[in-house]
Amino acid sequence: MIRVLIADDQALMRAGFRALLDAEDHLEVVGEATDGTSAVHLARCLRPDVVLMDVQMPGLDGIEATRRIAADPDLAAIRVLILTNYGLDSYVFAALRAGASGFLLKDADPADLLHAVTVVARGDALLAPTVTRTLISEFVAGPPPAVPTAGRDVLTVREQEIVELVARGLTNDEIAARMVISPLTAKTHVNRAMTKLHCRDRAQLVVWAYESGLVAPRRR
Repeated sequence: MIRVLIADDQALMRAGFRALLDAEDHLEVVGEATDGTSAVHLARCLRPDVVLMDVQMPGLDGIEATRRIAADPDLAAIRVLILTNYGLDSYVFAALRAGASGFLLKDADPADLLHAVTVVARGDALLAPTVTRTLISEFVAGPPPAVPTAGRDVLTVREQEIVELVARGLTNDEIAARMVISPLTAKTHVNRAMTKLHCRDRAQLVVWAYESGLVAPRRR
């Protein structure tokens, strides 16, 4: 059973998400938050597997709420899935930096939302859709981060190759096929890279890949 917390200031959106999620046998909505402050509070009290987090909410916004959840060691098992109205919302990349495991457009098909929750809950990042790669390429082309990222020298050559493929949006199975290794070996390399770079999940691994210069943004 995947336990979900919905954080959105619009009652109609929360009701829609709840109806969709509760209709699935393997999903359960355990709470609803109307702003970022209550989202953080309920995350600490309810310990959901996934938080569906709206970006723009009154008071504490979804980005800061995501940052507080991701920074709390007691909440390390919680994954945040950002909900946004716009495919190229500048706030979304900031949310990935803050610790979100991915994002989804609010007008996505219901099946895509159900899939996204399942993917994020099992520890993967929702980074395969083209819109996500476009967003990352768009916003990492801006000024470098104020805090330097860890150097590439902490990774082996093979791990750097693996991280580059992760940043391009490939799954473990696709990486395995590309590099002629087993999916388990690919997963092991990904996990080792995350450990060395102190990345919470694959989403932050992708952020590191771009910010470190390992992967260059694709210019239009």
